[in-house]
Amino acid sequence: MPNELQGRKIAFLAADGVELVELEQPRAAVEDAGGQVQLLSLKTGEIQARNHDLEPAGTVPVDLAVGEVKVDDFDALVLPGGTVNPDKLRLDEAAVGFVRDFVRSGKPVAAICHGPWTLVEADVVRDRTLTSYPSVRTDLRNAGATVVDQEVCVDGNLITSRSPKDLPAFCQAITDQFANTPAHT
Repeated sequence: MPNELQGRKIAFLAADGVELVELEQPRAAVEDAGGQVQLLSLKTGEIQARNHDLEPAGTVPVDLAVGEVKVDDFDALVLPGGTVNPDKLRLDEAAVGFVRDFVRSGKPVAAICHGPWTLVEADVVRDRTLTSYPSVRTDLRNAGATVVDQEVCVDGNLITSRSPKDLPAFCQAITDQFANTPAHT
C-alpha cells in the first residue's frame, strides 16, 4: 500500500562506511510507503558510502546529528550495515545511547548485515533472537542473543536480516512492522 506509513518519521542511523544498498533500498521502501526518512549520523554534512565494503560509492547527505535528536522524534529506527559503519557508531556515546533508548522504548528497530553490532554495544540483545551477517553472530551470542540463520527475524520490536541478498524480505518486513506501530504525535 502506497500510504501505509503516512505520518510516520523513520530514523536511519549510519556513519562513514555504510553499505550503500543497505541504506538506499530500505529508505526507498519506507518512502514509497509514505514514510518520512531522516538520515542521522555522528555529525552533519555527508557520510562516505561503500559497495561491498571496499569500493567507494559516493557520499550521502546527513539530515541531523544523532546527538541532537530524541527517540520521541521518530516512530522507528533502521541500522544499515557495512563493516566500518557500525564500528564507528558503536564507539560514539550519543549513537549507542540513542539505539539503546530506542530499543527500550518498544518502537521498532531494524538492523541488517553488520548493523546488529551497534545493538550489541547498546546491550539490548540479551534473551532476544536475531540474525546477522555470519561474522557478527559470535558477538551476538556472546552478548546473550539467540542467533538464527534466516533472511528476516522479527523478535518483538527487533527486525534483523543477514545481508544485501535479503533486502527484499527485509524491506517488506520493516514496512509491515512500521505500519503496525502508531505514528508519533
